[in-house]
Amino acid sequence: MRANVRTLRRDEDTCRIPCFKQGLVRKLQQHMPSDDTLERAQTIFGALADRARIKILYALRDGEELCVCDVAHVLRVSISTASHHLRKLRDLKLLRYRNDGRMAYYSIRDELAARLAADTLEEVGA
Repeated sequence: MRANVRTLRRDEDTCRIPCFKQGLVRKLQQHMPSDDTLERAQTIFGALADRARIKILYALRDGEELCVCDVAHVLRVSISTASHHLRKLRDLKLLRYRNDGRMAYYSIRDELAARLAADTLEEVGA
């Protein structure tokens, strides 16, 4: 019984109006990006949905390597706040990370994310 309820709900969500531009719809369906491509875009846009992370990507865009303390100073935030955002960007595979003793250094891993941050900020008036 439960499976039928799900099927009915899914059917209710389906558009029942005939498609007027069948050729265009078919063409658009065939040219949709792959799920992997969409997932990468979603990851990048998710990272860019936070001001601090945009600033970090912008600061590292030219290939510089910064320690957590330097990033905290650039952002004018606490070390723990900077570390949180750096860890998030590293987990998203947008930043590289290396330890040198007790110091942690970060640099850009995903050039596209850095370019998007920089280009967007320049376009909107950074």
